[in-house]
Amino acid sequence: MALNRFSDLPLLVLLMAAAALAMLVPGLHAYALRDHDVGRPFLYGAVMLMIFTAMVGLAVVNRPRKGRNHLVSLVSTYAVLPLLLAVPFHQVLQDTRFLNAWFEMLSSFTTTGATLYDAPGRLPPSLHLWRMLVGWLGGFFILVMGVAVLMPLHLGGMEIMVPRRSASDQTRQIARLADPGEREMRLALLLGPAYLGFTMALWMLLVMAGEDGFRALALAMATISTSGILPVGAEPASVGSEVLIAGFLALAVTRRAFPGDMFADRSRPPLQDPEVRMALGLVAAVTAVLFLRHWVGAIDQAGTPSLGHLLHALWGTAFTALSFLTTTGFVATEWDMARHWSGLGNPGLILMGLAVIGGGVATTAGGVKLLRVYALYRLGERELERLVHPHSVGGGGAQQRYLRGQGAQLAWVFFMLFAMSIGGVVAALTLLGQGFDRALVLAIAALSNTGPIATHAGDLPVRFAELGDLAKMVLGGAMVLGRVEVLAVLALANPAAWRAP
Repeated sequence: MALNRFSDLPLLVLLMAAAALAMLVPGLHAYALRDHDVGRPFLYGAVMLMIFTAMVGLAVVNRPRKGRNHLVSLVSTYAVLPLLLAVPFHQVLQDTRFLNAWFEMLSSFTTTGATLYDAPGRLPPSLHLWRMLVGWLGGFFILVMGVAVLMPLHLGGMEIMVPRRSASDQTRQIARLADPGEREMRLALLLGPAYLGFTMALWMLLVMAGEDGFRALALAMATISTSGILPVGAEPASVGSEVLIAGFLALAVTRRAFPGDMFADRSRPPLQDPEVRMALGLVAAVTAVLFLRHWVGAIDQAGTPSLGHLLHALWGTAFTALSFLTTTGFVATEWDMARHWSGLGNPGLILMGLAVIGGGVATTAGGVKLLRVYALYRLGERELERLVHPHSVGGGGAQQRYLRGQGAQLAWVFFMLFAMSIGGVVAALTLLGQGFDRALVLAIAALSNTGPIATHAGDLPVRFAELGDLAKMVLGGAMVLGRVEVLAVLALANPAAWRAP
């Protein structure tokens, strides 16, 4: 009964209540550090937001459900909630403008991780904790909404595998047995313990590997949510930590580890999962290309490198490739060493390409999604077969035929829309005074929700703090577009989307 009462409330009201409770965490953390000037705005803000949320909830709790659309609620959440999250942030940093605080919270909540405050010591520890917490909650939010809202609407990548007329039994079941509000509550209760458990497990493992407690918490939250949000200088300190992080980055490749039958077909081994195989193939290919690139460059400069240098460069390249493929944006400790060792420039175009591809469907990762790339790969494979054997018949069953046919067509349409979005954002940024190279890096960073690209993709870092107000607004809209996907935004143009579900 209590669950039904909560599901009757609009999604935004529930998220406002969650945001009020979340503000208590940095507030209590600041008081524990005896930094009362930082903790006070968060504690007062939590009380005021909870009172305001209660008033709004009482006003709308008995409102009829007719006309409620949760796809609209998904988009409106990114328009409203970052404004509320920015209030205590702005109150603590009184020397910053509210626009900058809004951009920081929007970047965190969309798991982009593009920060304006990249100078060491600019933010107190409690504000770093707030950024990390907002990014972690933003990852959980899109994880739940991807299954509760986007999957029944055949958006977010699921349209590649399952035809609209023959949806899977799991998808039909969750769409039929509960309204969207109840689905969101049930899935949040189902996925919440696993999401928190993975974070706590990685945190403890990193502490055991020698990381500082706060640094380990930041790395764990940034990894599970793929936000990449870290305090300045809190990158992984050892190869052992990177190995642990790489293992948990698999959660952004495939949804198989999360509970619930609607997530994946577990009858097949993990290595037969198309997303896992595509991710392994991409990481292996990029690692081989960059590794040979570094090796050749090193031979030209200083003769044959040692075996230790080769292994360090190999691991640094593989970890960095996996991190950018999952749109997390971590850089291995050996990455810069491999670059300086070979004397070659930064392979920023490859890193941007990995981020554009993105992670798995119904995960916290952004980008185009591995499943769409897999559909285009299978189509290309089939076309090459037909060049050799024009009269051959493609096998694999009805699902594989759909994947190579209509699924690949939908994947290509989305890829073109994503490319057009990049072009539109680049055009807007160049009109606002940014150079083409900088505009391209910023556009891909925002649309793929991989903020660290701006630091590592170019020869010189691109600092978000140097952008003008209009450029920040354009990038803010691009972050939301990349997070909810352009197909969901276009679906809102359909008049049926504004009628009762």
